[in-house]
Amino acid sequence: MILRIFSRTTISVIASIAGLLALTACGSNLGTDSAFPESGPSGQVFPDGRPKERETIFGEGGLFGGSKSLKDGEGGGGIGVNSYLWRASLDTLSFMPLSSADPFGGVIITDWYSPAESPGERFKVTVYILDRRLRADGIRVSAFKQNLDATNNWVPVQLTPKTITNLENAILRRARELRIAREGE
Repeated sequence: MILRIFSRTTISVIASIAGLLALTACGSNLGTDSAFPESGPSGQVFPDGRPKERETIFGEGGLFGGSKSLKDGEGGGGIGVNSYLWRASLDTLSFMPLSSADPFGGVIITDWYSPAESPGERFKVTVYILDRRLRADGIRVSAFKQNLDATNNWVPVQLTPKTITNLENAILRRARELRIAREGE
């Protein structure tokens, strides 16, 4: 019955492919043993003969960070930016609802927030963490304010540069506190 549906050639081709797949699944070391000793997972060795650790596309320690100690001022935990700046930004803006937070790209975007004491105004903040080191120029904040006019439309209002600088300083101050708390452990 099967012969009526498929020709003998088709059946032999399918059988050949199945046989090749079975052979390749048995192992990839068929007759390819090397006479040279292995030098480690990455193929490189230190001068004392120890194998070097394999480097991956995810960086040191893999995608979620490793057990290697961090250099001074660097945050870790497997995120793409300084962890102190990241945590400090989240702590400083914790009273505002979050719209988006990307720890690998270092961007935090809040949703509009209206303070209870002034419901006719609202604020939105975007924080950019630009460095893996804890530095004053490693963070940039953009803040927006809108006021409600008489026709119930939100009208943009320009914030002073001092307001944005004060917000950046509050984040940097909190990041320093977090770093000091961690080093004091």
